[in-house]
Amino acid sequence: MAKKNDGELIFLPLGGSGEIGMNLNLYGYGDQWLMVDCGVTFGDDATPGFDVMMPDPAFIVERREKLVGMVLTHGHEDHIGAVAHIWPQLRCPIFATKFTAELLRSKLAAAGLTKDAKITEIPLSGSFEVGAFALEFVTLTHSILEPNAVIIRTPVGTIVHTGDWKLDPDPLVGGVSDIDALRRAGDEGVLAVIGDSTNALVDGDSVSEAEVAASLREVIGRYKGRVTVACFASNVARLHSIVKAAQAHDRTVALVGRSLWRITEAARATGYLDDLPDFITEHDVGYLPNDKVLLICTGSQGEPRAALARIARGDHPEIRFGANDTVIFSSRIIPGNELSIGRLQNMLASQGVTIVDEKSEFIHVSGHPNRGDLEQMYAWVRPQIAVPVHGEFRHMAAHAKLALSCQVPFAPTISNGDVLRLAPGQPEIIDTVKTGRLAVDGGKLIPIDGGIARGRRQMMWNGSATASLALDEDGRMIGRAKLAAPGLIGETADDGAFTDEILDAIEDWVDTLPAKKRNDDKLIEEYIRRKLRRLFRDELGKRPPTTIHVMRV
Repeated sequence: MAKKNDGELIFLPLGGSGEIGMNLNLYGYGDQWLMVDCGVTFGDDATPGFDVMMPDPAFIVERREKLVGMVLTHGHEDHIGAVAHIWPQLRCPIFATKFTAELLRSKLAAAGLTKDAKITEIPLSGSFEVGAFALEFVTLTHSILEPNAVIIRTPVGTIVHTGDWKLDPDPLVGGVSDIDALRRAGDEGVLAVIGDSTNALVDGDSVSEAEVAASLREVIGRYKGRVTVACFASNVARLHSIVKAAQAHDRTVALVGRSLWRITEAARATGYLDDLPDFITEHDVGYLPNDKVLLICTGSQGEPRAALARIARGDHPEIRFGANDTVIFSSRIIPGNELSIGRLQNMLASQGVTIVDEKSEFIHVSGHPNRGDLEQMYAWVRPQIAVPVHGEFRHMAAHAKLALSCQVPFAPTISNGDVLRLAPGQPEIIDTVKTGRLAVDGGKLIPIDGGIARGRRQMMWNGSATASLALDEDGRMIGRAKLAAPGLIGETADDGAFTDEILDAIEDWVDTLPAKKRNDDKLIEEYIRRKLRRLFRDELGKRPPTTIHVMRV
C-alpha cells in the first residue's frame, strides 16, 4: 500500500452512467489508475449493422502505463463483454473470481489472447492489492453467479463499488450477501458508495429467486403440450429453478442456444449445478413426446439471431412450434427491446403458440436493488458520498434523492466522462474528458460517430446512388451512363421512366460543361454528384450518399 499523501482520489466513468449497460469505470489515485469492469451494450434499430458496442477507452489507452489492473465484479456481458476487444490496447493484469474468470477465458480464447491476457483468480471474499489500491471482494446476490462489491481502500478514503446486486435471502444457487463485511466497512468509515441505480424508482424490497421458483413450478404444470422457457442465459439460479420445475412434471430439459451451453459448462466447471441431470441437445428433442420435454431457449429479448427467434421464423434446423406449444418469457423487457420482443411474440401468436410473460404471471424477479435494498445498504455502510451509476438519468436522479434522504451528505449525479474528485475536500467535478462508443465491425473496432457508421445510417434512411459514365478524350459521353440506386429506385415501369430521365439529365449536364472543364475528371465527378443529389432531393426528398465514376476511353 502506498504511503499516505495528498494525492487526489478520482472517479471517472467512461461507460455505464446515464445508461444501462456498457460499464467501464476508472479510479485514479496519485499517478495510478484502476479499472472496474469493461462491458458492452447491444445494437438496435438506430445502429444498423452493429450488434455490439462498447465505451471508447481512448482516455485510459493514452495512460495505459499507469493502469495497474482491471477488476471484474461479475460475468454479465455489460461488465466483461468488452475485455477481449479492448485488452490488447491496455495489456494490464485482470482480476476476477473463479466463475467470472471461467467465462472470460472462453472469450479470450476465441480472440486468440489466452497466452497473453493473464487472469488472477481471487477467492470469494478475498483481499488483494493492485498498485496503490487495497481491494476486497464482498459477496452479494444478483442474477448471475459470484457477483461482488469491491471495497477499494486508499490512503485518502475507502470506496464501496457495489457492482450489480440485490438482497436475496434465498438465491438458490451461490452464496447470500455478506452483510457482515458491509457493516465492517461502514464501521471503519466509507468515503463513497458508487452504486447500482437500475431499480431506484421501484418501491419496496427485492423479491427472492426462491419465490419465482415456486411460481414457475405451478405455471409450468398447467400446460400439457410442449413448453419452452426463454430466459437470460447467465441467470444460473433461474435455470436451476426451471429444471427443478421440469423434473416435478416429468419433463426432460433441452438447452437450445450456444450461450446456455457455455454458461452451464462454466457453472459445472466451477462447482455449481451438481444436483442437476445432464441436459439433452436440440437434436434429441424430436425423439420425445411433446408433454415430456421442456426447452430452455436463448432470445428472451427478441434477438433475431437467438434460438427462440430462429424457431419462431421457421429457420431452426431441428425444432418447429405448433398450436399446442407454450412459450414462457421468464425475463423482463430491457428498455429499448420492446419492438423486437413484440415482433417475436406476434410471430409466435400467429402460429397459435400460447404466450406467458411477466405481465400475466409471476415468473421473473429483477437482479437489481429496489429502494428498500438501497436504504438498507446506506444504513450499513453510512458513506459520506453516494455516486449513482448503472442507470438512465431518471434512475440516477431518483437514487441520488434517496441517498440524501438516508442522511448521506453528498450525492452528485454525473455523466460518462465527468472527472469527479472524491477526496480531498467535498466531491466536485473538476474536468470532463471525451467519451464515445466503439462498434464491432467484422474483426475491427470503429467509432459509432465516425464516417463508416454515419454512412450506414445515412444509407438506411436515404438509400445510395452510384453513376458511371464513359467519356472520350474530348470529354464527350460514349453511350449511356449506368446508374445504380438501391433503396431509391425500384423495378416498376415508373421507376424505369425515372431512371431514363436521370440518365438523360446526366448527358445534358456533361454537354453543358465548357470544353476546358470536360478535361478534368475530378471536376466532372463532383459537378455530376452535386447535380444528382439535388435531383434526388427535389424529386424524392432524399439525400443519398452519391458516387460518380468517370472513365476515359
